Formats: sequence, C-alpha cells, structure tokens
Amino acid sequence: MCHLFAHQPQRDYESQTRSLRIGGHCTSIRLELAFWDTLEEIAAKEGMSLGKFLTTLYSEVLDHHGEVKNFASLLRCSCLIYRAKTTAAMPDFHNAEAAILDAAE
Repeated sequence: MCHLFAHQPQRDYESQTRSLRIGGHCTSIRLELAFWDTLEEIAAKEGMSLGKFLTTLYSEVLDHHGEVKNFASLLRCSCLIYRAKTTAAMPDFHNAEAAILDAAE
C-alpha cells in the first residue's frame, strides 16, 4: 500500500504560495501544487478564471456561514470532494497500485 502513496510525483506535494484579491483585500494562500491544479480544473469547468472562482467560493461561504475561518483548508476539502465525485472508485489499493505507479513515473 505504501508504494501507492510513496511513488507519487514530488511536484504534486510541493507547495506554492499565490497572492490574490478577495473582496477588495489582498491575501496569500499556500497550497500544494496538486490542489492548485485541481482548483484550476474546477474553475475552468465553471467557465471562470481561478481568481474569479476563488472569490465566488469565498463569497458563497461567507453568505452561508457568516465567516470563513480557514479558507486554505476549505479549498483542500473542496478539492477532495471534487476528486471523489469525478473519479471512479478504485476497487482496492492492490489492483490500482500498478496503474498509478505507471502514471506517476
């Protein structure tokens, strides 16, 4: 099982800080590149730039909850939800391991 996780490309878990403006305020968010890639994919599917998508999401969370406590964590969880809904369920780690290792190398 550890091969499935250990052999993933290092680029995916390299982190990057990006600066953006949300609600007229400048801020920066640090996420792993795999999450940035997923957010860009979501934004493209929504027909928005990444900045517009993040601003829209932030506004919707603010409207729904009255505050946004940890936006970076919200983004990570959003990516997990998106991936869970868009990828086929793996039958088990042992059968999927070879295919994922081939893709990672």
